[in-house]
Amino acid sequence: MRTAGDTRPATPILRRLGFRYLYVIDAVTLLGLMAAITTVRFGLDWPTYPLSHYAVGFAIAAGLHMGIYYFGGMYEYEQRLGRPPWLPRATLLTLLAVGADATVTLLTGRYLMPRGNLVILAVAASLVVSFNRWLARSVRTRRFGKPRVLLMGEPDDVQAARRHLGDSEPAAAIAGVSEDPSDIVAEVNRTGATDLLLLSGQPLDTIYPEPLGHLEGRRVGVYRRITPSDTLLGLQRTRQIGGMPFVALRAHALPTCRLRFKRLLDLVYLLVLAPIAVPLVAVVALYVRVRAGRGVLYRQERIGRRGRAFTMLKFRTMEPGAERSGPELAAAEDPRVIDGMGWLRRTRLDELPQLWNILAGEMSLVGPRPERPELVALLEEKIAGYGRRHDIPPGITGLAQTEGHYQTDAAYKLGHDLQYVVNWSPVLDWEIMVKSVLVMARRSGR
Repeated sequence: MRTAGDTRPATPILRRLGFRYLYVIDAVTLLGLMAAITTVRFGLDWPTYPLSHYAVGFAIAAGLHMGIYYFGGMYEYEQRLGRPPWLPRATLLTLLAVGADATVTLLTGRYLMPRGNLVILAVAASLVVSFNRWLARSVRTRRFGKPRVLLMGEPDDVQAARRHLGDSEPAAAIAGVSEDPSDIVAEVNRTGATDLLLLSGQPLDTIYPEPLGHLEGRRVGVYRRITPSDTLLGLQRTRQIGGMPFVALRAHALPTCRLRFKRLLDLVYLLVLAPIAVPLVAVVALYVRVRAGRGVLYRQERIGRRGRAFTMLKFRTMEPGAERSGPELAAAEDPRVIDGMGWLRRTRLDELPQLWNILAGEMSLVGPRPERPELVALLEEKIAGYGRRHDIPPGITGLAQTEGHYQTDAAYKLGHDLQYVVNWSPVLDWEIMVKSVLVMARRSGR
């Protein structure tokens, strides 16, 4: 099921992979570098180990490097306009990868390659991986031409932008000019622009949420010039285009690599929590069976990532037939709750079966709470951009649950959810999980 708020168009899987051909290029490059470095240092008489040992070690090391490059966003599609150089990111990720190589060696006692080679590899791989991306960008420019920029703003701002782009961005071509932000998609279609520069501080409501989502789906870069008042928002990720500061606007905040990294962390957390969670689930299930009788689990359809419906599991805490008259939001002191089960709801222990939803990939430990299809349809009509909360998997707990209250208005909860979507990081997840545990301990019912 795809909701009205899901503006992401369907795209072929290969296109979604981004710089897909770089997987092969990087793999061959890394293996070649490792062999070349060893040969330069030792000649053809490689020390101590048989050739098969080096082959396996090089393959493991290359896999570690490419895994870290992947989760670091080195294979994600990015617009060319104002793109910062690859070398700083490649260097940082390569250092992490070399550290991973050394850690594997330390923990397993198996030398993936001579230790001195790691230092040389850190420098050489950073340079070569960056060169691969420069080469890919050059090939793309030769194949598709320069970025074609649509300038949108007041005449004075457009004139200044023309001057700056001519001086500082010779690799970009101006596709057209417009002063009317009322139909941005039509202007982009008319000019065939690959990038859109909003120059005059146009209200974001003119492109939020559907126009921006449509343009992003077509891989049109959208940038808004930063005005002095915008700095009050504490903007950190900016792009310099033609010597002018811009912020890139994205309808869908998390790239695929970060979503998959979040998924990987969920699986790691489940593995670590299993010795505690499995006995706890069994004890709570037994308690529910004694207090509520048969039918320990309660199943309900909810809306997950990209507007897809799934069956969410909970321990049953309400009387059978509590929603016989139709869906109804639970109240803080709901008379339908079975005697002796209220504490399960207040401490969120009734959510424990959702660990299965996490294992199945339908949910995450942390994320916006999933809502019912009826409520989602209603809120998408009332609140612009509500569907953006479905950009990531829903969670057992989230920022809206730790910072808001049960009675907090849906629009304000959406603000918490979108703040989480835009600013996601493993550290933020840790903060939310710790706060959630404290909320459970206080039995505050927030």
